[in-house]
Amino acid sequence: MKKVLILCTGNSCRSIIAEAQINAFLDGMEAKSAGVKASGKVNPNAKMVLESKGIWDNAYHSKTLEEVMDEDFDLVVTVCDHAHETCPMFPRPIQRLHVSFEDPDGKGIGAFETTYEAIFKTLLPQISDFMRGN
Repeated sequence: MKKVLILCTGNSCRSIIAEAQINAFLDGMEAKSAGVKASGKVNPNAKMVLESKGIWDNAYHSKTLEEVMDEDFDLVVTVCDHAHETCPMFPRPIQRLHVSFEDPDGKGIGAFETTYEAIFKTLLPQISDFMRGN
């Protein structure tokens, strides 16, 4: 099982959506997410979109980077420019991938649907290809 860490700033929208999609749709991969400045909560619209797609899990929650820092990940994916620029060093070398998505926080449910689709169509194939190549 390959382990993927999805990082963004607040760990409330984009990274949670990506975590849920990887866990639901990419066989042989397990994802977790965290925030470089974790908000401590999942955005209700992100949760609503994931529930509507049938891939919400009550285990999903906003986590700080410190909570996952010591786990052995095969890949770290940053989904916002801030997380990419401030991504810390991990205890061991880890492959990295950066694909930035617009933050839907503060917008209506439609923005979250758009983010969900963008992550599904753009990020999941890249992660799958990246992991196959390694």
